[in-house]
Amino acid sequence: MLVIMASEEINEDYPVEIHEYLSTFENSIGAVDEMLKTMMSVSRNELLQKLDPLEQAKVDLVSAYTLNSMFWVYLATQGVNPKEHPVKQELERIRVYMNRVKEITDKKKAGKLDRGAASRFVKNALWEPKPKNASKVANKGKSKN
Repeated sequence: MLVIMASEEINEDYPVEIHEYLSTFENSIGAVDEMLKTMMSVSRNELLQKLDPLEQAKVDLVSAYTLNSMFWVYLATQGVNPKEHPVKQELERIRVYMNRVKEITDKKKAGKLDRGAASRFVKNALWEPKPKNASKVANKGKSKN
C-alpha cells in the first residue's frame, strides 16, 4: 500500500501507522541540528566571556546534559539498553549539579531577612495578657487620692 501525503511518499519498510511519529521525529532532529549549528557558530570563549560564572555553569551543564541525552537516544537506536550503560550515571551526576546550581540561583533570588524588623514585628504582633491584680493595683491608687 502506497500513501501520498503532502508530496511525501511513505516507504513500505515500516508500518503506515508510525509515519506521523517518524515525521515528527525527523522535524525534531532538524530543529536540534539548527540549534547546534547556532551554538557552534559562536566560539565557546566568546559566549562565556559575556556571562557571569553562574550563567557559565548553566551553559556547561545544559550542554553536557544535552550531549549525554543525545548519546542515550543513539544507544537506544543501536539496540543498547541505555539504563545499563554508564551514560545513565553521567546524566544523574549532571542532574545533581544542575540541582546545586538551581539552589544557588534560588538563594540569590530569595529576599534578605532583616532580623531586627522581623523581631519588632513579631513582638508587636503578640498579644500580652494583663496580670489580674494589675486592675486592682490601678483602682487602689485611684481610691486613696
